[in-house]
Amino acid sequence: MSSSFQPPSPIPPRTSSAGAASGPASPPSHRHRKSVTDEPTTNGLSARLKHKRNKSSVDGTKYKDGTWSSKNEKILMGPYDYMHQHPGKDVRTQLIQAFNSWLQVPPESLAIISKVVTMLHTASLLIDDVEDNSVLRRGVPVAHNIFGTAQTINSANYVYFLALQEIQQLKNPAAIDIYVKELLNLHRGQGMDLFWRDTLTCPTEDEYLEMVGNKTGGLFRLAVKLMQAESSTGKDCVSLVNVMGLIFQICDDYLNLSNTTYTHNKGLCEDLTEGKFSFPIIHSIRSNPGNHQLVSILKQKTQDEEVKRYAVQYMQSTGSFTHTRQVVRDLRDRALSLIEAIDAAPLINGAGDGEMVRAVLHKIVDSTLSDEGAQ
Repeated sequence: MSSSFQPPSPIPPRTSSAGAASGPASPPSHRHRKSVTDEPTTNGLSARLKHKRNKSSVDGTKYKDGTWSSKNEKILMGPYDYMHQHPGKDVRTQLIQAFNSWLQVPPESLAIISKVVTMLHTASLLIDDVEDNSVLRRGVPVAHNIFGTAQTINSANYVYFLALQEIQQLKNPAAIDIYVKELLNLHRGQGMDLFWRDTLTCPTEDEYLEMVGNKTGGLFRLAVKLMQAESSTGKDCVSLVNVMGLIFQICDDYLNLSNTTYTHNKGLCEDLTEGKFSFPIIHSIRSNPGNHQLVSILKQKTQDEEVKRYAVQYMQSTGSFTHTRQVVRDLRDRALSLIEAIDAAPLINGAGDGEMVRAVLHKIVDSTLSDEGAQ
């Protein structure tokens, strides 16, 4: 059966949902085109209102010089204030008061110097505890385990600049130079201490004492140099304070490995856990270079108390504690001779004698030398 071919039906025009056919748009009549100028404007009022609605309320000019509040200050100072409210031995303040018997610094200047030294010492402890991964400081948890590492570092660095701001109140150009020089020395000493620890490099005793002269001695020296800059007595105590800085650190090293008070405040033999090359440890390692036991213990950064006690026994066997006490005695005698020399100089502008300095010196060394029979 055949059927004839039917052409397809034409496609109907597409319609919109409203039923209107869509197709090529007819050009609009110019009669119906609305001119822009036909928009109602009252002296551009609508344009100005639109701009006003979109305008931000932020006025950046008020932040030009920085703004700050006591609430924010308290946040930044949190780690510092936490450490400051748990005071230590306060040897540096005692040292300042003792040296002032010679230097007779005006009270207002002395107050600034004492404040600056306390600020720098406390801030440096915050950084030390982070870098040493310490757990305890002054018998309480370290600040960075409470406030976090980043906030603690920022707080310490902030205090360094607050201390500089205090120094500016002395209105003495020499004070700024002293501050910069000794802060550089402090960081140089700390850098070498960290380098030896992190590369397991045992320094010589001379290298170690040079580091201590920069690190521990730097803050001692800062205090005395600032006092001398504000003094009119003409006394020069820098050589003495350098020796006292060495004594202080060596005694600290000794007590860290032997003293029960240190065990309570910082943990048993914390220097071993930190992997630190302290003065007795350096002597012990170098007394028998072929024996790597102590170096290996430092490498482990152990918290095992039995291992630490073994390390202490090993150091006893190498005579390292005896050697350390002898070095402390020699340095003490050197310091006493320097005190006598300063006392022998003519008294100027009411300068007193060095009896208070002697008292501080003996206080530093007595806990080490009185331990003579224990090690």
